[in-house]
Amino acid sequence: MLSCIRSAALLGIDAYPVHVEIDISSGLPTFCTVGLPHGAVKEGRERVSAALGNAGFDFPLRRITVN
Repeated sequence: MLSCIRSAALLGIDAYPVHVEIDISSGLPTFCTVGLPHGAVKEGRERVSAALGNAGFDFPLRRITVN
């Protein structure tokens, strides 16, 4: 695991702790999100790509797994 980020998920006015684990490894360039329903995975992939681009970073050409 490359990194573990502590965050929160909001449900109404309640916040719940969330741990986001990220791994970047060698292999074919892919972005894989696990632990979410299919629709949320697709939207999350686009948001991460846009956020990295807007922050001035290049998307790594490696295998990225987010849990």
